[in-house]
Formats: sequence, C-alpha cells, structure tokens
Amino acid sequence: MDRAPGATALVYEDRRLSYRELDDQANRLAHLLRRLGIGPDSVVGVMGYRSIELVEALYGVMKAGGAYLPLDPDYPQERVAAILADSGVKVVLVGPGLEDRLGEWPGTCVALEESSWQAEPSKRPQRLTGPENLAYVIYTSGSTGVPKGVAVEHAGIRNRLVWMQEAYGLTTSDRVLQKTPYSFDVSV
Repeated sequence: MDRAPGATALVYEDRRLSYRELDDQANRLAHLLRRLGIGPDSVVGVMGYRSIELVEALYGVMKAGGAYLPLDPDYPQERVAAILADSGVKVVLVGPGLEDRLGEWPGTCVALEESSWQAEPSKRPQRLTGPENLAYVIYTSGSTGVPKGVAVEHAGIRNRLVWMQEAYGLTTSDRVLQKTPYSFDVSV
C-alpha cells in the first residue's frame, strides 16, 4: 500500500480502485466493525458476490482485528444456518438482496456497500493482531455430513504469500486473476 498508493489494486468490470482507495475503504469498515465489538479473533461472516466491496470487506475485517468467514451466497440455506450456528458469528457483512439467505440468524447485518461505512474515518486503525491471531475461518465441504471450520492464522497466510512471491516473482506491476471462489482457501 505504502510503496505505490496510486497504483491500481483492483479492477472489477469497469471500475478500478487504487491501493490508497482500497486501504481507505478497508480502514473505514474496520472502524465500523470495531464499534460493533469486533477485535482479535472475532469471526465476521461475509456473504456477497464478486465485487470490489467484497475485497474491501475481507481486508476491512482483518484490519479490525477480526477473522473473516466466507459464506458463499450459493450455499444451501441449511449449510449457511449450520455454519452460522457453529461459528458463533455475531456480525455478517451481507451483499445486496442476500439478507434472506441468513434465515433466522439473530446477529447484526451490515450492508456490503461502501455507503454503509462512508461516515467512518479513513485513518488506519491501530493494529491489534499478530501472527498467532486468526485471519480467516473456512468450512470444509462436510463430507462427513457436518461442515467443520478450519481456522487459519496470519502466520499461515504470510508463509503462503512469501512462497508465492518467491515462486512466481510477483511485483507491484503484476496482475493476478482472482478466479477461485472466496469460500475456497486457495483464494487467499
């Protein structure tokens, strides 16, 4: 972010977002989530279709200190309900028209739209997490009949990203196609 703030961070359809803009939006969302009680190792559900706001949400959850839990909007309603119950999630960032997919879940919904967090400050929140804190929780396919949550710490993400950068020689001028669904751990 700091090395090339004006460079393009995201392209989705006809919209572009710079690293600075991505950082500002994630910071705003992080401040909102902190006001909702999200901090280190708090798990926040994220349900939405591919969009710039979805990336802002994943990054914002981690900046708040939380761990994101991807909830694919195409999951069966029963699977979503089971994951929400098992994870103990209290807040879900939810995309337009997807609130009904959460069923009778009693937690707090935050619209997955930038306008939901625009009033928040864009200043970077104080970092509350370290390598040992949770970054995300992904639920298995449930081959035993019951989906199980797999918690991944920041150290695990860092190791994978360092390996990818070394293996592929990625630089700030490279582009990476994000094809994998965000509910699959290879997407990280």
